[in-house]
Amino acid sequence: MRDLEQAPEEDEEIQPVSKTKRKEAMLALQDLGEELVKLPASKLDKLDLPDELRRAVDECRRFTKHGAIRRQLQYIGRLMRGVDEAPIARQLAAWRGESDEEKALLHRIERWRDRLIENDEALTLFLNEYPQADATQFRQLIRNARHEAANNKPPKSSRAIFKLVREVAESA
Repeated sequence: MRDLEQAPEEDEEIQPVSKTKRKEAMLALQDLGEELVKLPASKLDKLDLPDELRRAVDECRRFTKHGAIRRQLQYIGRLMRGVDEAPIARQLAAWRGESDEEKALLHRIERWRDRLIENDEALTLFLNEYPQADATQFRQLIRNARHEAANNKPPKSSRAIFKLVREVAESA
């Protein structure tokens, strides 16, 4: 008789996921799939996606009708259920600049750019840390950035230094 009394308690402990929670999870996967569709092909190639999911994303890009896109996004969401979405979400967050690592990298690049423009010795330190960097290109950009700052011109060279420092830092 005790076994009969305990059986309902065990059933009560195992509660199925509500329909609302399942739907929220499904919509989250569809949103992640929509982000994949909006990515440029170069970034999409960097992600480790199953072939079927990659084909579905590529097909969705070709669709122009709203209904077809919606159905394809639902299909992508269904395919995403069988994939570990955490690494994909982390990489997308990094590309959006939302991860702490990405923010730290951007701050480090900004500091390097500012030091390079303000101080001649900073270029030597930078080249010691990143020997693959092109010193001539950096010198030219630094000279142009200082000239732009002195003449209150838009910081075109400063932006170019930032991009170049980022490329060098990411390739190292």
